[in-house]
Amino acid sequence: MQQYNKIKAKYPEALLLFRVGDFYETFGQDAITAANILGIVLTARNNGSSKLELAGFPHHSLETYLPKLVRAGQRVAICDQLEDPKKTKKIVKRGVTELVTPGVAFNEQVLDQKKNNFLASIHFGKNKAGVAFLDVSTGEFLLAEGNFEYIEKLFQGFMPSEVLFQRNKDKVFIENFGDKHYTFRLDDWVFTEDFAYEKLLRHFGTKSLKGFGVEDHPLGVIAAGAILHYLSETQHNKVAHISSISRIEEDQYVWLDKFTIRNLEIIHSPNEDATTLIQVIDKTVSPMGGRLLKRWVVLPLKDTNRINSRLEIVEFFVNNQSFSQELNQQLNNIGDLERLISKVAALRISPRETVQLKYALKTLAPIKKLCEAASLEALQNIGQQINLCEAIASRLEKEIKDDAPVVLSKGGVIASGVNQELDDLRAISFSGKDYLLQMQQRLCEETGIPSLKIAFNNVFGYYIEVRNTHKDKVPENWVRKQTLTQAERYITEELKEYESKILGAEEKIQVLEAQLFEELVFALSEFLQPIQYNASLIAQLDCLLSFAKLAVENSYTKPVITNSKIIDIKEGRHPVIEQNLPIGEEYIANDVYLDEENQQIIMITGPNMSGKSALLRQTALIILMAQMGSFVPAKSATFGYVDKVFTRVGASDNISSGESTFMVEMNETASILNNISDRSLILLDEIGRGTSTYDGISIAWSIAEYLHQHPKYKAKTLFATHYHELNEMTTSFPRIKNFNVSVKELNKRIIFLRKLVEGGSEHSFGIHVAKVAGMPNEVVNRANKILERLEKSHSSDELSEKAKELAADASMQLSFFQLDDPVLSQVKDEIKNLDINTLTPVEALMKLNEIKKLVGG
Repeated sequence: MQQYNKIKAKYPEALLLFRVGDFYETFGQDAITAANILGIVLTARNNGSSKLELAGFPHHSLETYLPKLVRAGQRVAICDQLEDPKKTKKIVKRGVTELVTPGVAFNEQVLDQKKNNFLASIHFGKNKAGVAFLDVSTGEFLLAEGNFEYIEKLFQGFMPSEVLFQRNKDKVFIENFGDKHYTFRLDDWVFTEDFAYEKLLRHFGTKSLKGFGVEDHPLGVIAAGAILHYLSETQHNKVAHISSISRIEEDQYVWLDKFTIRNLEIIHSPNEDATTLIQVIDKTVSPMGGRLLKRWVVLPLKDTNRINSRLEIVEFFVNNQSFSQELNQQLNNIGDLERLISKVAALRISPRETVQLKYALKTLAPIKKLCEAASLEALQNIGQQINLCEAIASRLEKEIKDDAPVVLSKGGVIASGVNQELDDLRAISFSGKDYLLQMQQRLCEETGIPSLKIAFNNVFGYYIEVRNTHKDKVPENWVRKQTLTQAERYITEELKEYESKILGAEEKIQVLEAQLFEELVFALSEFLQPIQYNASLIAQLDCLLSFAKLAVENSYTKPVITNSKIIDIKEGRHPVIEQNLPIGEEYIANDVYLDEENQQIIMITGPNMSGKSALLRQTALIILMAQMGSFVPAKSATFGYVDKVFTRVGASDNISSGESTFMVEMNETASILNNISDRSLILLDEIGRGTSTYDGISIAWSIAEYLHQHPKYKAKTLFATHYHELNEMTTSFPRIKNFNVSVKELNKRIIFLRKLVEGGSEHSFGIHVAKVAGMPNEVVNRANKILERLEKSHSSDELSEKAKELAADASMQLSFFQLDDPVLSQVKDEIKNLDINTLTPVEALMKLNEIKKLVGG
């Protein structure tokens, strides 16, 4: 227990699995936690004057129990015996050999095959932060730098399993990123520039970081250095597979703010059982392809050349089905090349996994041949870059048995003909067993005991068993070893000699196989980088082939992406809704056209449930899919690349943070208006509905006006609204056009046609939707009566009249501070120079009075 307490003191925050003989034991509070999570028996024993809880499981069950502990959010320190118990008379030396945390794991039961397991680290600067992401199971190492909003967007896309940051930064972290992440705090000195640079340069063996393109990102470099420090702290020192680090280049990818990633349900959905975009478009067959596709989905490209080169390959796959099917078949056999080679670097690869690696390397040859023979230059280039690693592939072929076991100690790993000594020892071991059978036959004949048999147990090795009915025939020179109820067991000198020969051979075989396997793994580690590069090429092929399968299965077309600023989608469909429609129901396709000259903002009115939100989302998804390099669900799609996609759709209360639906909506809308560009696509759905009608209309009007009149950018916008008063805006703002999602009224029943047509709509049909939802008839009837009364009281006409006045007044309103009036300029300066954060109510009234006097009020 002294030894246990000493080790536990070094890892107070971890659950310590302490190896005792054939068991991993936990003690005290750890035992209570482990028993609860694992459902194992909790016992207790007296430890001096106090009672100590303990719970344990057999050491060979570690692979089963460890993932359960990690998935429950535990940091698990594995404490092993560091010497052979047979060779010491003192307490066996023990030490922590690995600290497994949610973000640092190689265990396949902890990892999701098609998902990266990122460990993230964040370093806070004044107004921005540096972040690094590492997947220790694949060796991918990335860093970025930017404002907190950008870092949060990356967190949402990369979904790290664990986040590291400085001890004293809890408040800053929770304010900006919430408390949903699994976090771990490190000391301040870890987050220093000198320490980080030294750590990275030593790891990569370089004199500078210029070659990686990260030199001018000091905050990101500090975050990356903290990750490498954490790996050594958790006893992960064999990390040669982390062979480079790269920068996530913000300017290369479409800006998707955190609201858009959530609202469009790209990777995950806040709604239970909802189907996400990735679930619909992921047709990859390899784990590497699945992981890369997730990256492509959250980081769509802006570079039209890169987009078009992806589209070109997808088009080739679509038009050459036999080629695609053959390639798909080969990719199916490749397995997880990326994680297998990472296990080689970490010296964690099992004999069975080297067999998988052997097959994966064999599969590269037909893939290379296929690509090189393709008529498309881009595929030929990929084929030429695939490195067959023939030297190590042939060694694996010759040296590893096809049926090698998972555990090295089981034996039967190294093939025959690799090592003469091993072959000789195997001959002794196996022929020795044949000899025992012959001996058994001979002894039966010599003694006249027909049921005599030779067997083995771990207590006293080989023995001869004789049934009690024949024990009077046993020769005198046999030594009795054990008495059973029905039989006696004996040993002889001859039997002992053969036992030592056979057991000696088996022990030597085990040592020799371990040595030969280790040599092979070291030889494999020389091929880390070429095999990792092969894995990345295979992942790209898999993603592009996935896009082609998707296009063929769902009749998608190739988009045309230009440098213009027009969006022209003909007969677009929603990729997810289309897949979830009842059998026999067809998705109603719609056209969307936006440009900077005539139709910058489309105001879409129409009843609830008519498909306004679906139309908004499908437009964004079609554009994002195209910029990932995928074909799209439309008859045709031609558009200038989009650099930012903003969405404000759906109501989402953030009540736990004390924010109402309306507050969330205003936060999201403010983020849009403060970040727009001339290539932005903005989707606004029901802005202002969380407050009173007049407030809502005022805010919605003002936002549309702001987007139309913006002095620098004409951001293309789809604006779905219930406020029919906004239809009046088209009279004063030339680039705002009215459209509505049409419905048909038959015998007081509404049929949703889901077709976008030009012109405004006057009705919401909210009461009809309430009826469809199963609202009691008396409530529906009463609502109809109230509606009639309200309509008679001219409230909606009144609103429309006010809207017309607003439209007429709009140009005047906008130019208020542009008038060449020295008094107004003075008022403007007065207001601009006010610090409203320090202004008391009395001072504010006095200031207002001064301004009133200035304008002659």
